[in-house]
Amino acid sequence: MKKEIVRFNNSNNAEFIQALRQNVNNYFKDNNISKYGNLNMHLKTAFMILLYFSPLVLMLSGAIESIGMMYFMWFLMSLGMAGIGLSVMHDANHGSYSNNRKVNAFFGFIVNFLGAYHTNWIIQHNVLHHSFTNIEGHDEDITKPVMRFSPEQPHKKVFKYQAFYAPIFYGLLTIYWLLAKDIDQTIRYGKRGLLKGQKKTTKSALAEVIFHKTWYVCLTLVLPLIILDIPWGHVVIGFLAMQFISGLILALIFQSAHVLEETHFYTPGENGSMENNWAIHQLQTTANFATGSKVFTWLVGGLNHQIEHHLFPHVCHVHYGSISKIIQKTAKDYSVPYHHHRTFYQALKSHFTLLNDLGRNKDMVTA
Repeated sequence: MKKEIVRFNNSNNAEFIQALRQNVNNYFKDNNISKYGNLNMHLKTAFMILLYFSPLVLMLSGAIESIGMMYFMWFLMSLGMAGIGLSVMHDANHGSYSNNRKVNAFFGFIVNFLGAYHTNWIIQHNVLHHSFTNIEGHDEDITKPVMRFSPEQPHKKVFKYQAFYAPIFYGLLTIYWLLAKDIDQTIRYGKRGLLKGQKKTTKSALAEVIFHKTWYVCLTLVLPLIILDIPWGHVVIGFLAMQFISGLILALIFQSAHVLEETHFYTPGENGSMENNWAIHQLQTTANFATGSKVFTWLVGGLNHQIEHHLFPHVCHVHYGSISKIIQKTAKDYSVPYHHHRTFYQALKSHFTLLNDLGRNKDMVTA
């Protein structure tokens, strides 16, 4: 069953989005710069892929013998897993890594090496999250049965302590995706007709999900269990630790950009109508953080520049720092909000404060 269509009010302050697109496009044109990935992006790709795969190869080859070092290898893999998810496959599946579709498809497929299914990731992230950011019933990034992420969602007594148990659920993100989420999404997306947009049927997608999950588990868990000359419990713990750490990193980065005290949450009005145009909606529901740190920005794939990413998802993240000044000035000129936290800690504080308020106050309203 298809959900009601969301209709943004594109006539409301239409001049803003026109000026925004023109100003950003002029930046790339005037400086003769491609909006796709550059050498910086290619070096990051190599680094993140090596960070993920090299520890596994070292363990399986017998180069690592001590259990302590093996745990360190799993830890490095968790960082590589998060790094690939935040930058390499993320840009590729947005089509911003390269102007070559085959290159984007190749690097986008790497998400399957993280235990997720590329088609479902594209639907949830590109189609549902980016199109309907913080809109209840449409943005699946905030639609969670075990937590309350929006004032528009019903309150339950169990949510009272969600600010405390949230990190546990965040850490289970990738393992849940591996074990159950893709199956559930494939069935739901098939019923809603969303798989057709990716040229898939429910049957073919389910077959791909099962196939990819099988070889992923064989590669990252079964093979180490067979080859590594250590008690099997250490392998299982190492694998689960890798999943937990990467899941926690991924969740905290993404949640700190949208589920905050200052961001807005919405439910569509009559016939799916929204108050603002799409660009202003993105600025009201999104925030940047720690953009002054080049190292942090490099490590998290530029997703601390979440405003730039949501407004221009087809621009590679290596350019966000440059176009952020343009976007911020344009927003100021048109009196449109531009939310920003100076540090990652401030963004996290805002996120967990909101979680606590949502969990304890059933009558809380949006910002």
